[in-house]
Amino acid sequence: MNIFQSKRILLGVTGSIACYKAADLASKLAQFGADVDVVLTSAAAQFVSPLTFQSVTGRRAYVDKDLWGAEGHVLHVSLGREADLIVIAPATASTLAKLTAGQSDNLIMLAVLASKAPLLLAPAMDGGMYENPSTQANLKALTGRDVIIVGPQQGHLASGLNALGRMTEPMELIGHIRKVLGRKGPLAGRKVIVTAGGTQEAIDPVRSISNRSSGKQGYALAQAAIDLGADVDLISAPTALAAPVGSQLVEVISAAEMSSAVTSLHVQMFFLWRPPFRTSVLNMSPLKN
Repeated sequence: MNIFQSKRILLGVTGSIACYKAADLASKLAQFGADVDVVLTSAAAQFVSPLTFQSVTGRRAYVDKDLWGAEGHVLHVSLGREADLIVIAPATASTLAKLTAGQSDNLIMLAVLASKAPLLLAPAMDGGMYENPSTQANLKALTGRDVIIVGPQQGHLASGLNALGRMTEPMELIGHIRKVLGRKGPLAGRKVIVTAGGTQEAIDPVRSISNRSSGKQGYALAQAAIDLGADVDLISAPTALAAPVGSQLVEVISAAEMSSAVTSLHVQMFFLWRPPFRTSVLNMSPLKN
């Protein structure tokens, strides 16, 4: 199953230097199989051209002036209603304020108002702008309306500051997008436990023995379960892999710790969850006796 197949994603791009990341995001989404419609604000078009997005998605990219074209009276409605998910990345402080107030002075804002699709925002701005009480109040209000906020991250900003304000990296955003697209899937309401990675058994305080398990299969199964809507606990021995977005990672080292974690989680679910919640345990890690 490809979670992106036949999915239509409306990507709003607003005026930030992080627009270059939006082009990468659009490219990756298209490569994964999604139909990506891009709308750039007039400020975003100062950083990157619509042609860039058309080149990486194979679809027309829209700008504000298209609102006044031959199809302008319905363009925002069709873009909003046909979307399975709306993503605004980067989302500037100004955009957050407009969304909170319900303003509709550009094409992407109109499409958001016309849509019933989930809305995911990836804020990007200078550290002081992000910490401003007005911005924080806007974020709190949007979260209260079930808008998904991802980021921002700590890092070097265009101003030279090192602070919260960097847009979340495209691959991490794709993990959040997968979670949103799959949350009503056939495994919604089910709990899945996956074990993965090669356990390590101590010989002495310095040395240990392990196996060649990379954890890749277990992590892929965890991602597949999330794509299908499951609530996933990933019990993992040490590995270089990043846990799929949406999974609850439980880190262990030895086989005994892994076995204990599986038993503990299974017992918790037996007492805490009620039908139709069902539990599956997928053991992808070679345990030692």
